[in-house]
Amino acid sequence: MTPIVQFILALAVILLAAKLGGYISVRLGQPSVLGKLLAGVVLGPSLLNFLHWPMFTDPHLDDSIKHLAELGVLVLMFIAGLEVDVAEMRKSGRAATLGGVLGVVVPFVLGLFAARWFGYEWSTAVFVGLILTATSVSISAQTLMELNALRTRVGLTLLGAAVVDDVLVILLLSIVLAVGAGGGGPMDVALVVIKMALYLAGAIALGVWALPRLARLIERLPISEPVVSVALIAMLFYAWAAEAVGGVAMITGAFIAGVLFGRTHLRHGLERGMHALAYAFLVPIFFVSIGLEANLRLLTASLLWFTTVIVLVAIVAKIVGSGLGVKLVGLSNVEALQVGIGMVSRGEVGLIVASIGIAAGAINEELFTVTVVMVLLTTLVTPPALRWALNRGRPAPPPSHAASGD
Repeated sequence: MTPIVQFILALAVILLAAKLGGYISVRLGQPSVLGKLLAGVVLGPSLLNFLHWPMFTDPHLDDSIKHLAELGVLVLMFIAGLEVDVAEMRKSGRAATLGGVLGVVVPFVLGLFAARWFGYEWSTAVFVGLILTATSVSISAQTLMELNALRTRVGLTLLGAAVVDDVLVILLLSIVLAVGAGGGGPMDVALVVIKMALYLAGAIALGVWALPRLARLIERLPISEPVVSVALIAMLFYAWAAEAVGGVAMITGAFIAGVLFGRTHLRHGLERGMHALAYAFLVPIFFVSIGLEANLRLLTASLLWFTTVIVLVAIVAKIVGSGLGVKLVGLSNVEALQVGIGMVSRGEVGLIVASIGIAAGAINEELFTVTVVMVLLTTLVTPPALRWALNRGRPAPPPSHAASGD
């Protein structure tokens, strides 16, 4: 088979597995994303090793799937941004900031000392801590949207905390890499911070000024699907600029673009158009791709205890750190638990940090395998745990007359 034929077959199987997994998960009372993730585990090297069957000879097939998966998470974060009410998000500013800050500090410290306890060098331990600071809110955003909870106080706080988390993680990563390269003076650190701040300020200012004008022009353009087309172009440019110009993750740029488009009158039309593209094609590929990254067969007995500790630290540290942060500014215990659980998933952000670590020589392939397992398990546990926590926080239905004895 030619490479394009192999690619088409792989996509067909991945999409079929994602839809079947999501359907089974919903029938069992769980978020559909959980079934899609497990479908990826079944197809991946842990069990079937689907992409390496003899019929798939194209050496670039893995990369092609990953690129589509990355597009999927960008669209997912754009849609999450569309769902955000900016005025309501401002009200959760203090909670989101403190939740994001402590959601970075606590996992970093606990991860660093856990790695040192198992005998790793300080440089490696620092990177392990950095990996645990990451948060991939795309998994939680999907669950929040399925439960119609994205625009609640918890949902808005969670999204805001994830943005703060992302900025701090990239800042810490940039500082660690600068120090490791011998260029970690105060001026270098200051330049990193200034670069990120200028991007965020510029991206928001440009969107606030230009997008309302662009929105009025879009609908008059004599092209097919002008609204969705222009939104996709803007999303891609914002995602590119986030990493290339601002030094922050692409998903942050896509999220900001979604928030800015959500302030225009095009919001509802965009939601319909983007949902069709996202959930029929790109987003299922993203969720399955996380499972495709995991190879549980590489876990040796000597790594099993360390992996177990890292997974537990990854879960507990986010719940404690982010939960405590929002609790300190007035959220209830149940809401703090919900936000903490929503920050647990590491997803693609943890994998990105780990990939940078292995490229820089800070971690080895064994630790990368541990990272993939940690990312997979935290991503798998987040949807059902968040669903449970959100249902716990909802008021119980009023008792019937028969039950109350009236």
